[in-house]
Amino acid sequence: MDLAPFKHVLLLPRVRPLALLMFFARMPPAATGVILTLHVAVTLDKGYGAAGLVGAAGTIGMGLGAPLMGKLIDERGLRAMLAVSVTASATFWLSAPLMGYWVLLVCSFLVGLLGVPMMSIGRQVITALVPESRRRVALSVDSISVELSFMGGPALGVFVATKFSTSAALLFIGVSTLVAGLLLYWANPPMIHEDEVVDGPRPKIIEWMRGRIVGVLVVCVGATVCLAGMEVSAIASLEHIGKQSWLGVVFFAMCAASIAGGLVYGGVKKAPSVLVLLVVMAAFEIPVGLGDGSVLWLCLLIIPMNITCAPLIAASGEHISRLAPPTARGLAIGLQGSAFTVGNAIGAPIAGVAIDHGGAPAGFAIVGVIGLLVAGVAWLLARQRKPVATQTTMAS
Repeated sequence: MDLAPFKHVLLLPRVRPLALLMFFARMPPAATGVILTLHVAVTLDKGYGAAGLVGAAGTIGMGLGAPLMGKLIDERGLRAMLAVSVTASATFWLSAPLMGYWVLLVCSFLVGLLGVPMMSIGRQVITALVPESRRRVALSVDSISVELSFMGGPALGVFVATKFSTSAALLFIGVSTLVAGLLLYWANPPMIHEDEVVDGPRPKIIEWMRGRIVGVLVVCVGATVCLAGMEVSAIASLEHIGKQSWLGVVFFAMCAASIAGGLVYGGVKKAPSVLVLLVVMAAFEIPVGLGDGSVLWLCLLIIPMNITCAPLIAASGEHISRLAPPTARGLAIGLQGSAFTVGNAIGAPIAGVAIDHGGAPAGFAIVGVIGLLVAGVAWLLARQRKPVATQTTMAS
């Protein structure tokens, strides 16, 4: 592993300040799920089932909204998208403490639909700031940044909610989102690299949305099925032995392993394909249930599959940036975000049903098997003829 490529990427113009901005900008979205859950279940006293509905509404909105916001970037530019999404997001989060349950439920869907897709924006920005030859390293940096945001965001949100109130936490998210959006609007980073050709008519989606790029999106679904199922199964495993307080340690192990994987992936000279990464992730998830009943063994067994997490996010982003034409990259990266959202929505309930019938080990095993099946579907799609716009392959 060679870390010099990371240094070279971070020394490129505007990369460091914008990577730092995206790290902080992604912390509020990372905390929204846990804050909304606590607010609905505890402050509004509606229970966790009602809180889950609010979360599901937001998830559906995000799944539909990410491609729409990406398409708006392609057609009108980043600032036009931010003007819409930052206004919608800040309005929702700053007024959320005043909302009743049913208003909150409807508005959660709307803010998901129109909200700022910080995860997708970060990937597109980093893609536009570096030449194609360095995108693997740059996207590895970005995926590591995402992991760090998910380590810090929820912890900070829970601290504010428990130290003060969930209403204060909602206001904190609103102010943070507004500040991050305004800074991003002011910075106005490029969304297409200066070396990329963007002349001519904008290609229609049917011209580039074909087998290989669809295969990458299928891999993204499979990866988040595995990851969402892993989280639910890990929670069930710790609850079974009365060790819920150790959940933070297990989640830290997950994120640390992913960060380590991102460093390795960005530093190696020949990287594995997205298909290989998904197969490894899914295969290593199946035996994680052997650690059921032991916090130590659960942490150790969960590390191998999570090592592939950041690399898979980076690899899928790299392939999508090559397979989609530059003038449609916002839509393509938005569709990647939707694929991640769909996988997350599928993986959690599937693991939950398996856990109800066979305990946490069954949860780990079933989503691992599903991940392998999804990898098979993606492999078949990867064998199809590549779209005209691309000069790469998914499985190379």
